[in-house]
Amino acid sequence: MGISRDSRHKRRATGGKKANLKKKRLYESGRPPAMTKIGATRVHTVRVRGGNEKFRAMRLDTGNFSWGTEVTTRKTRILDVVYNASNNELVRTKALVKGAIIQVDPTPFKAWYEQHYGVKVGVKKAQKKAAAEELAEKKVSNHVQRNHAERNKTRTLDPALDEAFASGRLLCCVSSRPGQSGRCDGYVLEGKELEFYTRQLKKRKQ
Repeated sequence: MGISRDSRHKRRATGGKKANLKKKRLYESGRPPAMTKIGATRVHTVRVRGGNEKFRAMRLDTGNFSWGTEVTTRKTRILDVVYNASNNELVRTKALVKGAIIQVDPTPFKAWYEQHYGVKVGVKKAQKKAAAEELAEKKVSNHVQRNHAERNKTRTLDPALDEAFASGRLLCCVSSRPGQSGRCDGYVLEGKELEFYTRQLKKRKQ
């Protein structure tokens, strides 16, 4: 029979049945979901309507993630799928879909932050003093020092994000469609959004 995207088989808003006056059409057909998993990159190309191509990601292990408040994007490793508002089954099977909340490796962001501000992030309280001394010993030019001083005037870092950096797992949301574009890109969760999803994850653990 195949997958059909028509609405003739559905009931009216009032609950009444509709008479089905025509058969299925090819342009109403659909395809099975990609259910992209975490693993070594494997992308299939699919020939679609109009001779165009879609990129069906079967497995992905990296993606480009944007850090909104710092206006920077880094390619990083995907570690795990932790939450999905639509279906818990997608978390159990670790499916990479749009809107999924995932954990990524924060190392590229930490490296960028240190280079941009001259400040180490994600350092545990006990090691903060040692990290500051280590940075002070690093030789940098006067020009770079001036840049760091200027940038640090407006620098703010969410404590919740700092904790995530320290834990080695950064929460991100997938905003691309891996089954359509063959990529798993997204953005780093911050502020109210990060608070909300952290609460949801704690609820799930209880």
